[in-house]
Amino acid sequence: MRLYGIIGFPLGHSFSQKHFSEKFEREHLSDHAYRKFELPEIGMLPELLVREPDLCGFNVTIPWKVKVMDFLDDIDPVAAEIGAVNTVKVTRHGGKAWLKGFNTDAPAFRESLLSNLDTLPDSALVLGTGGAAKSVIHTLIDLNIIAVPVSRKPVRGGYTYDDLPGYMISEAGVIINTTPVGMAPHTEAMPPIDYSCLREGQLLFDLIYNPPVTAFLSRGEEHGCITVNGEEMFLIQAGLAWEIWNDVE
Repeated sequence: MRLYGIIGFPLGHSFSQKHFSEKFEREHLSDHAYRKFELPEIGMLPELLVREPDLCGFNVTIPWKVKVMDFLDDIDPVAAEIGAVNTVKVTRHGGKAWLKGFNTDAPAFRESLLSNLDTLPDSALVLGTGGAAKSVIHTLIDLNIIAVPVSRKPVRGGYTYDDLPGYMISEAGVIINTTPVGMAPHTEAMPPIDYSCLREGQLLFDLIYNPPVTAFLSRGEEHGCITVNGEEMFLIQAGLAWEIWNDVE
């Protein structure tokens, strides 16, 4: 049995198990399985690896994309530069698990972003400062787009939600929600920005894909914004993760 999975907490929103289970059935991979592993504490990871000796790789989601790095034996240079890991390959050496971390969020976000833009904007607002935000900001900088982080707490080079000026919202070519705010089951929630400052033609990108139209995107649509959810990004990063897990080194 080749077992794969996803770690995070909570995992009720995740489509990963459904996606990979359908892939295994479609491709007649009867000896493959994918499971959700809810870890309220990242310190539970070593125990999971002992309990599941068939585990060959796993995805990492909120809130462990940064802290999982403390448990890895090796980290891909790009993931190390970003400071976040969302894909881990597991190999066994003498019965002991050896973990290498990768970041597939950044290339997946880049591909999805570029497919929804005619021209690159000068600046972007990035809502949130977690592991997903690190991947987004790294990509924006690589594309020569000024990335302005927005957080609940003061952040270097950015703003808190309380002191974010309306003109920054209006001038941003792209506004990206990297937080879980608005994710199922709390679908009525949305990042606390002044939505009256949105303008027609702006791109609102929500990394959330469940629900497909978040309250954040819905408010954007009301103001004539172009809206994109995280489904395409999810599918791209899942494909990249599969390649990593099956790459013979």
